[in-house]
Amino acid sequence: MAALAGGIVALVLGIIGIIVWWGYFLKALLAAVPAMLILGGALAAYLGFEEIKDKRSAQDTFEENDTSLKSEVDSLKEEIKDLKAEKEKLEEEKGAES
Repeated sequence: MAALAGGIVALVLGIIGIIVWWGYFLKALLAAVPAMLILGGALAAYLGFEEIKDKRSAQDTFEENDTSLKSEVDSLKEEIKDLKAEKEKLEEEKGAES
């Protein structure tokens, strides 16, 4: 309840302050807009640069892992073939014993 009352009082005082000091408010706004544009542009440029760096490092990592992953997949395929051959051999031996 106190936050609501404090918020209403601050709102009313802010409106009165803007009306009374309208000229100063406009000057402050005129001074703040270029500063915000400079800071926002610098932040956007920095984040864009970091994104490019991250993409480059991700591509390098992927290319390095690509060959090792392919060889691992090939070895797993061979292992599956061997296991299937063993299974067929065991099934044939069970069939021969029966």
